[in-house]
Order: sequence, then C-alpha cells, then structure tokens
Amino acid sequence: MSGAPLPSHVAGPTDAPLLDETVGAMLARIAARHPDREALVVPPQAVRLTYRELDAAVTRLAAGLLTLGLEPGDRIGIWSLNRAEWVLMQFATARAGLVLVNINPAYRTHELEYALTRVGCRALVLARAFKSSDYVGLLRELAPELDGATPGALHAARLPELRQILLLGDGDDVPGTLRFDAVARCDDASAHARLAALQHRLAPDDAINIQFTSGTTGAPKGATLSHRNIVNNGWFVGEAMRLTEADRLCIPVPFYHCFGMVLGNLACVTHGACMVVPGEGFDPLVTLRTVERERCTGLHGVPTMFIAELDHPRFGEFDLSTLRTGIMAGSPCPVEVMKKVVERMHMHEVTIAYGMTETSPVSFQTTPDDPLDRRVDSVGRVHPHVEVRIVDKDGVIVPRGETGELQTRGYSVMRGYWGEPARTDDVLDAEGWMHTGDLATLDADGYCRIVGRLKDMLIRGGENIYPREIEEFLHTHPAVADVQVFGVPDDRFGEEVCAWIRLADGATCIADDIRAFCRGRIAHYKIPRYVEFVDGFPMTITGKVQKYLMREMAAAGDRARTEVAGSRKPA
Repeated sequence: MSGAPLPSHVAGPTDAPLLDETVGAMLARIAARHPDREALVVPPQAVRLTYRELDAAVTRLAAGLLTLGLEPGDRIGIWSLNRAEWVLMQFATARAGLVLVNINPAYRTHELEYALTRVGCRALVLARAFKSSDYVGLLRELAPELDGATPGALHAARLPELRQILLLGDGDDVPGTLRFDAVARCDDASAHARLAALQHRLAPDDAINIQFTSGTTGAPKGATLSHRNIVNNGWFVGEAMRLTEADRLCIPVPFYHCFGMVLGNLACVTHGACMVVPGEGFDPLVTLRTVERERCTGLHGVPTMFIAELDHPRFGEFDLSTLRTGIMAGSPCPVEVMKKVVERMHMHEVTIAYGMTETSPVSFQTTPDDPLDRRVDSVGRVHPHVEVRIVDKDGVIVPRGETGELQTRGYSVMRGYWGEPARTDDVLDAEGWMHTGDLATLDADGYCRIVGRLKDMLIRGGENIYPREIEEFLHTHPAVADVQVFGVPDDRFGEEVCAWIRLADGATCIADDIRAFCRGRIAHYKIPRYVEFVDGFPMTITGKVQKYLMREMAAAGDRARTEVAGSRKPA
C-alpha cells in the first residue's frame, strides 16, 4: 500500500554556508588568493588583466567615482554593450557603495527616460555608438541641455536627477561629458583614503544593483538586488558548473542581464576563473574564434546562440576541444541542439539553468552528473539555500507531478522593486515567497519542469518580452484605437511578436507605419514582426480578451500574419 504522494515542496542543501561578504570584499579576497591568474580578457579591446591588476583597476575607478561627488546609495546607470569598462563598473560601483543600474543597450528614448527617472540616476556611463545605435544622439534627444552644460552639472528638464555623464571609448570630446578613462585613472589620495574607510560601512544586504524587468501591468520594474543576492548566486552557479581557477569562460551573453553579470562574471570571479569577452554584441564567428584562441573551457548562451554557432558555415574550422562546461538558459532547449552542443562542441558538462531577475536569478540548475535527458526535459533541481513550492490557485501545495505556480524564497529573493512597494507586494508575500507567475511541475526526484506562464510573457531569442508594455506604447499612436500583442511560434527565435490592431474610426495605416513609429523609441526586439489590422478580438462573455485563441488562430494561419508589409485595415 503506497503512502500519500509527496508534496511539491523542496529545499536546497545548506551544508555549504552562504558567503557573507560584499562584492568588493569578495574580489579582494580572490585577488589575494590568485593574484597572477588572468581575470579579464577582452581581445577586441586588447585588454588582458590579472586578478591583481583587475582589483587595482577597480579600486582606482571606485575612488574616481567618489571624486565626482557621488555618495554611497546613489544610482549610476550604465548603457553599453559588453566591454571591459562594464566589468570594471560592476565591481567598482559595488566597492564604492553605489547602486549600478543596468540599462538595456537596445533601449531607445522612451525606455531610457523611464529607467533614468524611475530610480533617480545621478550619473550615466554610456557608449558612444554601436552599429546603428547613436547613444549620444539619443541622449541629446532627451537632454538637449547637454551641449551647454558643464561636465558634472547637467540640468535637464526631462531627466531632473541626472548630473554626470561619463563617455566610453575614443573619439572627440562631447560637451557636458567627462571621459570615462580620466575617472578610471584616479590617483587622488584623499579619494582612496575615503574609499578605504568606506569598506567598513558596507554590508552584504545593501542594495547594489537594479535590473529592469518588464511587467504584465505595463511599465518596467526595477528589481533591486543586494551583494548577498548576486555574490551567492554567482558562487552556487559556478559550483554547479564545477568551475575552478583553471577555467576560462567565454561570455557572449549580455552583461546588462543577470545571465552575463551573475552567471558569467560573478560565477568566474567567485572561483578565480577567467572572464573572456569575445565582443560587444554576439557574433557566432567571433565567439568560435575566441573560444579557440583563448582555449576557453566554458561557454554561455541562449539556445539561439548555440544554434547560430553550430550552423555557421565555418564551424568545422575551429578547435573547440578545450570546452567542457557552460550554461544554456533563457528559453527551452531543443533536445537535438543539446545533443549537438555535447557532441560537436565537446561541452559534456553543459548545464541548464532556470530563474528570474527577481531571484538573482537562478533557482534551479542541472549538474554534470545528471543524465542528458534530464538536462533537456527539466531545469534541474533546486539550488542550495533556496526553497521552492508549487501551488494551486488557492495557494495550496500540489502533489508531485501536478502543475501549479512556482514560488520561491531564500537568500536570492530581491529586496523589492525600487520605489514601488505596491508592485513589490503583488509578487512578494509576507512569508517571503516570490510568486514567479511560471507554471511548473516537480517530479519524485525533485527535477523541475517549466510548463507554461501565468503571465503573458513571451520569450524571443532569450529576451523576455511583456505584451502589455508594447500595447501601452502602441496606444500612443494616433491611429490605434486598441491593440493586443502576443507571441507566435518561430523556428529561429522560439517566439516572435505579433500585434493585432483595431484602428480608430476613419484612420488608415499600414504595418510599415507601425514599425516606423516603434523604431528608435522601443527596443528592436519588441517591435512586432507580424502586424494584422482587425475589427475586434475574441473575448469571453465577461469581456476578457482571449489571447490564447489569438495565438492559435495566428499560428494556424486563420488570420494572415503579414510581416510588416502592406497589411491594411479591412474594408
């Protein structure tokens, strides 16, 4: 006679203690232990730093930031793709007690203005440009006062808290800005003394990082993370990968996201491993070349990145035999892709991870000991010092194997959404449970499967996209009376953005008009690939829009999904 089924409630092991230190203290400890090991390699910038050199560079930059008049607790944004300076900023802001605000490089004026004002950034570090993105030009659109400002004394009507602009890279001086390199070479003795004294006042539970995550209710939310959050998550992620000081991890995933800065940078630094940055943005050929030349032992990526590498016509030219580990995350991994990564890229110990920005991010991860099928059909087992339960709509824990909402608590849960207690209370309850909105199951062995989402979020190539945010933006178009945005299946990106639009009476519009309206104002990956003009939407009797029916109709071709060309309002 069998007993009652196990409840869907698991807690990770606690035999390995949590790290009780700040980011800055952790870096100093690792630098003292491995001073001559390479810490940061960025071939496109000819940067190659040992841990001793990295720690010294971080100290100089941290002192330089204090000379600007920034105070512990002040927010400083960084708007750039992957560069050596991004890594320096990640550690220097932590050492100076500043809160680093990650700004997606794909953001445009609408999103940038919201991010900077939402958290009250006093300073902004930005790249000059990348490909078609003119970051200085976009900032000028928001702050035309920049050209007449004294560096450090910006007063912009639309960005009232922002005072200091630090510019990355070579090029002509830009009015109202300071060169990042000048700040990073600080040799002011008093600033260094102040920085040294400050270390005793910083605590592991201090807020240290804000990452914007879009919400189903519209505007992005600033998930606020502490030293304790991200130091420990980086540590346990690296432990699951079996990282050591001998490892060299190629990190083509973006730093502005937890994948790059925690699963990449902090997983490396907590273990004395080397961060290898192949370039500012992802390029499959550059990544393959970097893995070979730098003899990388690990590689991170979302499934679309690995697919692009495997499918590259020159893939067979590169010796990838040094690879053994890495992480594939961001969206579900097709089993055939995982098999190719293991066999053709030699990543026999590759792991799958699951989490969310609000949990620093990882809650579940596979290990090299897990059979290959478990590294594909699940996201592994619960992380150390993390507790997870699966509950039904009434908050009751469901039996193993049944579907419910995944909730988690422990050291990794964020401090809250910056300045938004009500939105924090919506997802973080009085008992410390983070309500993820993800539908999941737990099996008898504790392996977790993510089976769906309570939220309407869609994932395009590893980027989380929340339809409500796009809908609210499209509502500002004068011809749009109503709009519904949802995801449709796509072979390359997993999902693509589809918008059904009901036009205002008398208005005419084509899909190209909608796309042009979006371009330069919202991130490129949020711009609808498919636009269809409709007279109405499928709804329930109570008036709720049935997006699942819209997805089914679009996927089945019952409504033509016109790829942003020539679609007009029906007669």
